[in-house]
Amino acid sequence: MKERSMPSPGAIIFFDWEHDGTCDHVGIVERCDGTTVYTIEGNSGDAVKERSYAISSDSIMGYGRVVY
Repeated sequence: MKERSMPSPGAIIFFDWEHDGTCDHVGIVERCDGTTVYTIEGNSGDAVKERSYAISSDSIMGYGRVVY
């Protein structure tokens, strides 16, 4: 299992649903409790939704932080 960092609220989360090295979707991290990352995502079933994923999910490519 790949070791994962703890994302901070406001970070961009990148997903690779097909596991081909190409980013397929992004969301915004709302919070993380150490085992689960909670996100806000648009275009999730044609709606904006709160979603959650195991922090160890192989579909998570990584996280980005915007520096203001």
